[in-house]
Amino acid sequence: MRKGFNFFLIVFVLLFITSLSLDAQLCQGSLGDPIVNITFGSGSNPGPSLSAATTAYKYFGNDCPGDGFYTVRNNTIACFGNTWHSLTSDHTGNGNGYFMLVNASIDPSAFYLDTVKGLCGNTTYEFAAWVVNVLLQSACNNNGNKPNLTFSIEKTDGTILQTYNSGDIPSQSSPVWQQFGFFFTTPASVSDVVLRIFNNAPGGCGNDLALDDITFRACGPKLTPSITGNANTTVVVCEGQAKAFVFTCNVSPGFNSPVFQWQQNLNSGTWTDIPGANTTVLSKNFAANAAPGNYGYRLTASEIGNAASLQCRVVADPLFVNIVANPVPDANNNGPVCEGSNLVLAATDGTQYAWTGPGNYSDSGTSVNINAVQQAQAGKYFVLVTNSSGCSQLDSTVVQVNPVPTATVSFSSKIICAGDAVQLNAGGGTGYAWSPPTALSSASISNPVASPVNTTQYLVTVSNQFACTDTATVQVTVNERPTANAGPDKTIIKGRTVLLEGSATGQSVSYSWQPAVNLDNPQLLQPMANPTADIDYTVTVSSANGCGTATDAMHVFVFNDIYIPTAFSPNGDGLNDTWKIPALAAFPVFELTVFNRFGQKVFQNKNTNTPWDGMFKGAPVAAGSYVYYINLHQFPGILKGTVMIVR
Repeated sequence: MRKGFNFFLIVFVLLFITSLSLDAQLCQGSLGDPIVNITFGSGSNPGPSLSAATTAYKYFGNDCPGDGFYTVRNNTIACFGNTWHSLTSDHTGNGNGYFMLVNASIDPSAFYLDTVKGLCGNTTYEFAAWVVNVLLQSACNNNGNKPNLTFSIEKTDGTILQTYNSGDIPSQSSPVWQQFGFFFTTPASVSDVVLRIFNNAPGGCGNDLALDDITFRACGPKLTPSITGNANTTVVVCEGQAKAFVFTCNVSPGFNSPVFQWQQNLNSGTWTDIPGANTTVLSKNFAANAAPGNYGYRLTASEIGNAASLQCRVVADPLFVNIVANPVPDANNNGPVCEGSNLVLAATDGTQYAWTGPGNYSDSGTSVNINAVQQAQAGKYFVLVTNSSGCSQLDSTVVQVNPVPTATVSFSSKIICAGDAVQLNAGGGTGYAWSPPTALSSASISNPVASPVNTTQYLVTVSNQFACTDTATVQVTVNERPTANAGPDKTIIKGRTVLLEGSATGQSVSYSWQPAVNLDNPQLLQPMANPTADIDYTVTVSSANGCGTATDAMHVFVFNDIYIPTAFSPNGDGLNDTWKIPALAAFPVFELTVFNRFGQKVFQNKNTNTPWDGMFKGAPVAAGSYVYYINLHQFPGILKGTVMIVR
């Protein structure tokens, strides 16, 4: 009677599970860890071929296998004239993960075969696999063959334990991985089964697919875990806090004589049984010195006869106690800083920062600034750092604010004459740096001597023992010393006037000519002169700002009339060798021309009053009389006459 009841209960559970998901045929209770997990591996293309016993299809070492061929790859790109979808990863999104890419044979056939060993007898298992139709909807004139798969679980002698048909797997607008599966129960004496995947559709245009992640997992009652007093399955505990938790698990009907076992792991490591933890309730205490980490707990369940085998157990979703390390703030500052500069406070290892300090200071942020900091703001600053898990740690940093010197100078401006020097004086610190260093006896002392050529502003940076600085400036204005130039000598005809072409340089200068006789204004730089006889004039340029005086002289030649020699003897004896008319210098514009008795021009002089040496075209002219013609372009106008050359 008991045996019949057990059979009835198993059938009832299976029917109940089936009724929850008629389409997927997947386990609706709790699953065990995968006994078989065929992922096809990972790596670069192409992946290795499957064993000869696994498939009757032929291995193809590149992308895009033909009818009756398969390959193992981590991607497929636009095969057969872009009539296949491009897959860039396996079904988990792993760009290096392999999948089996299949182009069905013309005739329906089994394309995958595997023997699964080590199952537990009298145990319900879920078989599942992920499949994608790689054919584009538009391919084959919108009428491509659709994969239609039959999954069969058989005993090793060929007896079928369970089959499941996927139905037609339609093409999609984009590649969609779908999970197909079902559950089956092993007979008491069966531990090895055969998995066969049969493609019912014909090959040709279409019926192309990718296969990935084949799993076998124990299927049993629904295990619903919880942490007493907590709505979530994970609780966070900050390092240094002592906590106690009670883990419970509600088990739905399904096992006749269930055996329970709690397991634990640390940081996603291997699950291990907790000795003596064999009820649906587990109490766990965490001491204040418990190391940070993610502590996992889960309940496993199986029939009493299969309790020793991990492959027979179903497992609840895990519960976690995550002991989070407190932040390590590492509070610091950029000090010591000088008063008036920018203070930077910084801390790390958190998502929230709360700063407090002297003078009721408060701020937030991993890095905060205090501009123009003062000595009153020196002292200890605290920061409460909180991480993303809500764990906090208090840290502090001591800020030192040093005083700044007050730069002083003995004068802010000074006027000197060119060529003079002045001693600069600065104070208020222990170190001095002058800029620019040009024309300084030293740029690193408090009292250098400055002798600039041009007006210069000097900046002195004064530092103290804390390397804090202040600055001051000194303007040294350089006045030029005067220079005087009386201009060129002048020549005039008595009774006429001439402009004296004096020039000068310097600032704030005045002018004076000596003697002042026959000058229209001796205080002008360029007065008009009309002396009655030869005379020397001297100009004096005086600086009003104490930079001295300068003088220069010139001569005015005064001719009573224009004297024109009537003869000369260019014989090289040093006497009367040239014909020269000095008074022509009194005429700025004139033209002198000499002709021989044939009317040929043998000499000409315009405006420069160069004497004639009796030569023409490099050869001496013959002795005799020559006619001259002088145009003065002013009174008395044209002068004519003859000059005799005596050899």
